Amino acid sequence: MDVDAMKRTAGIEACHWVSDGMSVGLGTGSTVAHTVIELGRRVREEGLDIVGVPTSIATMELATKVGIPLTTLSDAGQLDVVIDGTDEYDPHFTLIKGGGGALTREKVVAQSSNAMVVVADRRKRVDILGAFPLPVEVLDFEWKRTKDRLDAICPGIVTLRGGSAPFVTDNGGLILDCEFGPSITDPLTLEAEILSIAGVVEVGLFCGLCDVVVLADEHSVVISARSDSRLSK
Repeated sequence: MDVDAMKRTAGIEACHWVSDGMSVGLGTGSTVAHTVIELGRRVREEGLDIVGVPTSIATMELATKVGIPLTTLSDAGQLDVVIDGTDEYDPHFTLIKGGGGALTREKVVAQSSNAMVVVADRRKRVDILGAFPLPVEVLDFEWKRTKDRLDAICPGIVTLRGGSAPFVTDNGGLILDCEFGPSITDPLTLEAEILSIAGVVEVGLFCGLCDVVVLADEHSVVISARSDSRLSK
């Protein structure tokens, strides 16, 4: 099974946790795109009755294209579940997210959901977080000063995503990618430290939010749940 096939398998399997009447957070990225497409098929062909809250403009456009009715958190209130991807996850179900640049909206939706299902392929599972550069969304205003403060706590380099043609998030912010290396053993403390820096909008550490990981490899789909998961298998 190639990587895209693994992503598709995981994305479709995650739909197991979606049923009639639910409000569903719709994540961003290449893996969860398969979830959105499958949910759209079920809406059209099986009459699945759901509403979705997208975490990015790209997901909003895809969900609209495949026929998923959409709403906002203001109208939906607390969501039943959010399904999203990840760039890394560790044995404690802590995530690094933000490779697609939607980390702020993704965290807002995740914190507004009763449970979180994460879809991944085998490359995303790590023992210690940090091999994937940690994304931090920052204000455009005096972003170099914010970068200076991140430089002081990051052992590796901190780079502006996009360089001379900066990547701009759906919120109008910039992304600084911080190369911590596989060294993030206390993500909760690091999350708080980074969020204390003026100019930081959000950091791509998701602590205590993920309940279940749907992991696809070459041979099978493995479902892992946190010991205190809010979802049953």
